[in-house]
Amino acid sequence: MHHKTFVAAAVGLGLVTMAALTGCGSTDAKGSTDSRTVTLVSHDSWAVSKNVLKDFEKRSGYKVRVLPNGDAGQAVNKAILTKDNPQGDVFFGVDNTLLSRALDNGLFQPYEAKGLGTVGAQYQLDKAKHRVTPIDFGDICVNYDKAYFEKHRLQPPQTFADLAKPAYKNLLVTENAATSSPGLGFLLGSAASYGDQGWPDYWKKLKANGVKVVDGWEQAYYQEFSGSSEGRKAGGDRPLVVSYASSPPAEVIYAKKRPSTAPTGVAGGTCFRQIEFAGLLSNAHNTKGGKALVDFLLFKEFQQDMPLKMFVYPVVKGAAVPAEFTEYGPVAKNPETLAPGKIAANRDQWVKSWTSLVLK
Repeated sequence: MHHKTFVAAAVGLGLVTMAALTGCGSTDAKGSTDSRTVTLVSHDSWAVSKNVLKDFEKRSGYKVRVLPNGDAGQAVNKAILTKDNPQGDVFFGVDNTLLSRALDNGLFQPYEAKGLGTVGAQYQLDKAKHRVTPIDFGDICVNYDKAYFEKHRLQPPQTFADLAKPAYKNLLVTENAATSSPGLGFLLGSAASYGDQGWPDYWKKLKANGVKVVDGWEQAYYQEFSGSSEGRKAGGDRPLVVSYASSPPAEVIYAKKRPSTAPTGVAGGTCFRQIEFAGLLSNAHNTKGGKALVDFLLFKEFQQDMPLKMFVYPVVKGAAVPAEFTEYGPVAKNPETLAPGKIAANRDQWVKSWTSLVLK
């Protein structure tokens, strides 16, 4: 869940590891890699603790090279365009909103990961064919700036319907559903909530209520949103933003001086469940190394490292979650969901309709 490199953005750490990792391994002109190097293609928010990765490299004998390719949508599109001669062996970061596009384009080859038995059945969306392995999940939800609502003695919104009320006029910023993964998730959440016929009317109301649309999560969260530490510095004036249920813990963890409570909250009735997958690329040069890498992503060690690195929840049963998550970013109780087939049948048309409705 791209967009979540609070580390990279807030501290610059992610970028350092990225640069260090991308330097490993070498590729010749044909793209055939040394068989001891395994290449992971991902979105920009991939992050892992150095010791966790080193551990895997030591045990497996493979050197991991990481290739970040923009946000999730861009990374998936690029992987599809290069599928005949892929940039790497494993792709990480395709989520349930884009899964059908990747599968329909034959991006992955089947591989049943070791440790799949420890993954909750609700996350296994390709159970029959094992072309992808679920790795993490999170909830796309509206976040609110607590200070703003206290100051204005206004109750923060809790549901999709609330966001269209006059009390919240000109307060919400969201991302473009055509270019951003949380933006698309929010559109799908509204479609799940209002149905195929009802969501366009809902968005007409949001538009009339002054919703602001920007290209991507970083702009929305770090520039427009008044509740994030970066947004306050940038003079952001929107106290409502489409982000993640795990954004409030990040605000606490990365604060210069740790606050006693999170400065932001989550509107619990606006959440859409996002599941992220990894898969062995169809024409991977190093299939054996790729399989070992997919297995590694389900190791408890990696699963427990993920929350504080990528601000997502583990899918492996019994993997521990940091206290800050339980306290400031609990999992949504009843998130909206849509079956992958439903998303596949409607996504492109919905995004087209949304674009002409909201952006024109």
